[in-house]
Amino acid sequence: MSQHGDVWVFAEVEDGKVAGVSLELLGKGRELAGELGVGLSAALLGHQTRCLADKLFAHGADTVYSAEDERLAQYTTLPYARVLTDLVNREKPEIVLYGATPVGRDLAPRVASALKTGLTADCTDLQIGSYESGGRLYQRKLLQIRPAWGGNIIATIVSPDVLPEMATVREGVMHIPEPQEGRTGKLVEVPVELDSECGAVKVLERHTQPRRVDLKAANIIVSGGYGIGTKDTFALLHELASLLGGAVGASRAAVDAGFIHQDHQVGQTGTTVRPKLYIACGISGAVQHRAGMEDSAKILAINNDPSAPIFGIAHYGIVGDVREVLPKMIKAIKGKL
Repeated sequence: MSQHGDVWVFAEVEDGKVAGVSLELLGKGRELAGELGVGLSAALLGHQTRCLADKLFAHGADTVYSAEDERLAQYTTLPYARVLTDLVNREKPEIVLYGATPVGRDLAPRVASALKTGLTADCTDLQIGSYESGGRLYQRKLLQIRPAWGGNIIATIVSPDVLPEMATVREGVMHIPEPQEGRTGKLVEVPVELDSECGAVKVLERHTQPRRVDLKAANIIVSGGYGIGTKDTFALLHELASLLGGAVGASRAAVDAGFIHQDHQVGQTGTTVRPKLYIACGISGAVQHRAGMEDSAKILAINNDPSAPIFGIAHYGIVGDVREVLPKMIKAIKGKL
């Protein structure tokens, strides 16, 4: 084992469960730790969350740092940032990863600022590699990969001179590893030391609203773009998705036009999906949208423009007006059912 610090994942907890993005990061963290020859650790903060350590072990963590305190029952910035900053200062990990969730996007910059280290936001890939600058070669650095300039380029960002290297990673861009039931690791109980300043903000009430659709769990997604034309035409997508047992997605242009709610948005600024079948209806295929669905097992594109970029990644394509093609598809499927 190397003398370098471990790879760490901040284990976000949602309603008493480990967030899916944290499990995704454990899978990627396991890969990065293997390349570096170090361990994989998870930072688990909350109240009555110690029982979740077994799930983190099953998904690849070697060590779980558990900070239990009633004051951590609900996420608030100052207490979480203080506990995690103190923990990182003490244990000195080489890499710290967070999900690019509302919590991760709030917490990671606070910790990075306190540690005077770099932070790359909304990564879509992470790799270990070398980096050369000013005639100096840096080895075993975290290459933090993310879209930039509106998704028109892919940037690789490196923090060569400071540790830990930190990044937030978008949900859905990495696979959740299959759990190894019965796998165990080291549980480290972390003392929680908070001063009065950390209690400056209190949660008085908490209101949650579930998403209208769970795109990440859907095996089939029927997605519409601005080319659908009207909000009423989206009824055809809902009908087709219902027949196929799938969900309805949309491009940002369709959401911005008011055709459907933002919860259905797929792409760089929406949800990243990997269904078995993705049916793109009236979607041109801008790089921002492709970034969120191009890893689908099969892609069927329907567009009246034969030169639309979506055909460049589609396995099957239909050139035609979606308002004519979809009713025929629905009729054919109903006939077989």
